[in-house]
Amino acid sequence: MAAATARLRAAGVPDPARDARVLLAHAAQVDAARVTLIAPEDIAPDIAERYEQLISLRAVRVPVSHLIGQRAFYGRDFKVSSDVLDPRPESETLIEAALAEDFAQVLDLGTGSGCLLVTLLAERVTARGLGVDLSEAACLQASANAVMHGVADRSDIVQGDWFAPVEGRFQLIVANPPYLAQSEMDDVAPELRDYEPRMALTDEGDGLSAYRVIAETAGSYLTPNGRVMCEFGWTQADAVETIFRDHGWGDVRILPDLDGRKRVVVARNPA
Repeated sequence: MAAATARLRAAGVPDPARDARVLLAHAAQVDAARVTLIAPEDIAPDIAERYEQLISLRAVRVPVSHLIGQRAFYGRDFKVSSDVLDPRPESETLIEAALAEDFAQVLDLGTGSGCLLVTLLAERVTARGLGVDLSEAACLQASANAVMHGVADRSDIVQGDWFAPVEGRFQLIVANPPYLAQSEMDDVAPELRDYEPRMALTDEGDGLSAYRVIAETAGSYLTPNGRVMCEFGWTQADAVETIFRDHGWGDVRILPDLDGRKRVVVARNPA
């Protein structure tokens, strides 16, 4: 494992020791906490070969989540692939804020892996939800995660462009839209730029187009006391807040993530 760690470090991989440990656990099909108990001479040839393949792929910056096929989010493992954006810890801020109030119907725009929708339904066992994504592959991934976490009977996943396939009204609308500007794409980590779906990362514009659509349209799909919650990039708080206020939303708040960075907009009382 020391040699694998050194190889990953030389490739510029962040936290190479952790990744080497997780990938060895996956190759050996043991819990990551037990990896340090495995002596090098105890590693069977087939495991060593599998581990070498995994390290080689990680060295060219294939995400660990893609190599092991899942990523943890809010205490649950979600199946992921190159068809969806990886669930990330920053998005748990939105989950915490959403669960702070009651809701019976939730709409998840750009559902991707389904991590937001599935988590909210798993935590709120009486709620029902709808997830929308432009990508058919993402819809399939979200549906699989809904089945895995036992919420498929309370969720629908449909393919479409933002609100186009949506009918009815919801007490809660959530979204983690593509918020990177096109000009930022060359500077993002290779794990994102090369292995996650570009359409989930950037709008090929200024990174704010989705918020304009949501601010303009969401009011028609909210119940009278409903709210919209969107994640955004940590430098975008002022711009996103302005978009919602300019579209007539009467109550707009910005929430920080666990690192204290402004991360989520909560909007109520549309025009």
